[in-house]
Amino acid sequence: MTIHWCGTGLSAIPGLRRLLEAGHDVAVWNRTADKAREAVGDLTSNIHAFDIKNLGELLSPADVVVSMLPGDWHVPLAELAISKGAHFVSSSYIAPEMRALDAKAKAAGVALVNEVGLDPGIDHLMAHALVDEYKASESFDTANDVSFLSYCGGIPKTPNPFRYKFSWSPLGVLKALRSPSKSIRDFKEFDVARPWDAISSFDAPLPSPESFEVYPNRDSLPFMGQYEFGSDWNVKEFVRGTLRLNGWAQAWDGVFKEVETLEGAAGDARLKEMSDQFWDENSYDEGEPDRVVLCVDLKAEKDGAVVWHKTYVMDAWGDARGTAMARLVSFPVSFAIEAVMNGKIAAGVHAAPSDATLVADWMGKIGQLAQHLEVTNRLA
Repeated sequence: MTIHWCGTGLSAIPGLRRLLEAGHDVAVWNRTADKAREAVGDLTSNIHAFDIKNLGELLSPADVVVSMLPGDWHVPLAELAISKGAHFVSSSYIAPEMRALDAKAKAAGVALVNEVGLDPGIDHLMAHALVDEYKASESFDTANDVSFLSYCGGIPKTPNPFRYKFSWSPLGVLKALRSPSKSIRDFKEFDVARPWDAISSFDAPLPSPESFEVYPNRDSLPFMGQYEFGSDWNVKEFVRGTLRLNGWAQAWDGVFKEVETLEGAAGDARLKEMSDQFWDENSYDEGEPDRVVLCVDLKAEKDGAVVWHKTYVMDAWGDARGTAMARLVSFPVSFAIEAVMNGKIAAGVHAAPSDATLVADWMGKIGQLAQHLEVTNRLA
């Protein structure tokens, strides 16, 4: 049983090294083999220049294909895995084309596991844990008004004037600014064309309470089903969003105004130009610590009074082990690979697990990756 790990970018290395150090049989594939050797050459010589045809020739049933490559590669690699009776793992969101492979994966008896990084990933685990606990509580009542908030952000540990620093190409962040979002606010669907139209303030219950700017991200609505909210629940608020340092909106005001005007090929070219400029001016320096803050909050109210309220809060930053972002993306990926190899995840297309045993096991391990992780009872 071989793990074929594809992609050795910055967010991939800690989890990959963990698997190698644990003695798993891992073949490492990267567009540039020399870069892979720089990252893990001290642990393995089983390193290849990435080529999907060559990978297919070496793939055996029950192997695991891991895609830490750009999103365009996920579906082709998942299709290859199915054809060979192998499993597939990725940290990325489940695209419709990936979801469409569910029946084929089940027929082949293989698992296609996605959304097992930081966000999406760890946030899913926290959500499942909170929902399970709420459902099991004496306060649970389908007539309650339920509010769910999940905010995650990679931010500089030492704030800079731009109120943000980049771990990799800024182009993805800039493109995301052009994406609409859907969430629920005051029991109604809340649609926003641009993130900066919905920025609000959020107080994170950290050991030293801290406020951040937050905004909805993508389409939150399908996650109500994924988190096993009842169809008969009264959902007052439901948002999965992005967290930024206070002052971010003001520092980026000029960026928002320009991004809104960009269209077509010329607009894409300007985005690339802006991305290169931001990388030059606001990327992390060698050894500079990054920071990740993640808060997942579930609250239930009855007749206007709060009857149940708990929050997961995680704060992590770069240290001698490397960046917080890389740890928190790639370690959960490695946990998912081991779960698949051990038969703990069924055939078909899945996001991060909801199984209570797996959630508890993973959260215990994740607690060792962050400098602070706790669940707080807001009613206590």
